[in-house]
Amino acid sequence: MSYVEVLRSIVPRLELSEIPYMITGSIAAAYYGLGRATYDLDIVISATADKLKKLVELLPKEQYYAVLEDAVEAERHRSMFNVLDTTSGWKIDFILKKAAPFHNEAFQRRLAVVFEELPTSVISAEDLILSKLDWARMGESERQVRDAAVVLEKRRTKLDLPYIEKWVAELGLGTQWSQARRLVGVE
Repeated sequence: MSYVEVLRSIVPRLELSEIPYMITGSIAAAYYGLGRATYDLDIVISATADKLKKLVELLPKEQYYAVLEDAVEAERHRSMFNVLDTTSGWKIDFILKKAAPFHNEAFQRRLAVVFEELPTSVISAEDLILSKLDWARMGESERQVRDAAVVLEKRRTKLDLPYIEKWVAELGLGTQWSQARRLVGVE
């Protein structure tokens, strides 16, 4: 099963649950032209416990492993919970939107797009770059900087660079931003 099939299964259930969301991570990077093998789908959501309950109830038990208590706990702590598609092995990470200014703005800037013939919501290219740089700063991997660099290179003429520079300064991502820019020859 491909990520497209997983999206086609999950997105309608998010919408039926009335949960605002945005695709982020590697699948969002694929939308912006970065192809990389992955078996997880990262989705930032803004949901109440009641809406999460509805979402979990809409997931067929024979296809998805989801624990309602994990979802409610994630909502309480503004963290994340996982759902496993047992038929394909795909893991869906539902990340509860944090209340910090950057996260609020990124969520407000999400884009309604048609991706793989599916109407959905995706993080903006600028916010994806910033998110990947932030993961790199937290020590996740140099791969995150490379991913940010690829999105920068592919979207260079369409990016709101002053917006990126503003958040680079506010989030303390100068080192990672410089690394990404060097990788694509932008100084």
